[in-house]
Amino acid sequence: MRVAVLLLLGLGLQAAEGRRNRCSFNRTREYCVCHNLSEETAGSIIQCLPATVVEFWGGDLEKYTAFPIRDLDSSIIDTLGSLVIQKIIIGNVLVPEVLLARVLRFFSYTHVQELAFDSCVFQGTGDWTDMDGQNLPILSLNFHNVTSAPLTGHEQAFSSLSSWLETLEELAVTGSRVTSVPCAIGRAFRALHSLNLAQNSLGDGSLTPTFCQGAFPQLQELSLHHNNLSSYHSVCGGVELLPGLRHLDLSHNKLMAEPSSSCQWPASLRHLNLSNTGLNEVPTPLPSNLEVLDMSHNNLRAADTSLSSVKKLFLNQNLLQAVPSIRNYPMLDTLHLDNNSISELPRDEVKLLGRLQDVAVAANPFSCSCSGARGLQALAATGHLGQGWPGDYRCRSPAQYQGWPVAQVPVSVLHCDPAAVVAPLCVALALLGVVGA
Repeated sequence: MRVAVLLLLGLGLQAAEGRRNRCSFNRTREYCVCHNLSEETAGSIIQCLPATVVEFWGGDLEKYTAFPIRDLDSSIIDTLGSLVIQKIIIGNVLVPEVLLARVLRFFSYTHVQELAFDSCVFQGTGDWTDMDGQNLPILSLNFHNVTSAPLTGHEQAFSSLSSWLETLEELAVTGSRVTSVPCAIGRAFRALHSLNLAQNSLGDGSLTPTFCQGAFPQLQELSLHHNNLSSYHSVCGGVELLPGLRHLDLSHNKLMAEPSSSCQWPASLRHLNLSNTGLNEVPTPLPSNLEVLDMSHNNLRAADTSLSSVKKLFLNQNLLQAVPSIRNYPMLDTLHLDNNSISELPRDEVKLLGRLQDVAVAANPFSCSCSGARGLQALAATGHLGQGWPGDYRCRSPAQYQGWPVAQVPVSVLHCDPAAVVAPLCVALALLGVVGA
């Protein structure tokens, strides 16, 4: 029975006879990390019981595969129910699925809400029938850099886990060479609102089967960054059946903006991240109800589009030579244009930019003519010029101000427009002369 509890808490056992205590706390004693525990040193786990987060690293579970695991008695169930552990992380261990299938149901006696596997190998096939109708308190499940058999063919296991999976809220499978998720598996996640499939091998053809009719019906946040996606319109078509999708991260894919099509993004989509996707132009169509659009770190030379609902627009690290017309974004409150090729802010745009809450235009090749420097100084005076002012705002031209901070360029009327001062003065003197005569 003691082994059953160890497997429940750790799944990180290794024959390390003769080694001392392998568990240690952080300063606040809320975080406990254990390395290479064995049954002989199991006592060291006891000190982790007051922790809310426990990590187990290193292990060899194969020798426990045939170990009989019986139902827990009432005293152990009471002990498990009294634990405050909220999150368990299991890393760098080979996990026989048959053992995992037999142990997982014991989590129903705990308050563990997050379970994470990092750099693990899942081996073999487990009998998951004991999980039929079993509910678990785990709401967040995370797999990073794991190796397992393809998901196709595991539909029966997911069927046995359906009572739990229907309540799972967050799922991450990252850095694990995933190429697709079978439609039937997606339909098992009835309450999932966050799905992270970043750093995998998903291609354009993977999305439509994965996000089929009825799959992930409550999904709100989807992260697909660092995959093998290339077609903007294929992605649009692949997620159009997600009725509640609000956040979509497509960053770090090499996307091509094909000619406009009839693709319809989910009307619920509010946040779209297209940064680091190699875009040369703004793709169309964009989601009609977007509030946050990130197209930073691309090759855009213009951003001439109209989005009536966008509140935050990130265009930093592009090739823009001019500020996009603010009139095309009537709801805008944040605009980032750092590290572009903008030399001057037009006077009419300065007035509109001054109405925003957060403007950033640092590290551009500014022309510090009177009008150019005056516009930036006026914008800074509104108090809404973001981080970087004044140090990251420097003149590229004219020669006499090259390298100067824009804030120090003189823009007084006498300096920039002496005629505006001299002419009225001459008129005044002339009038005084007439009066004196």
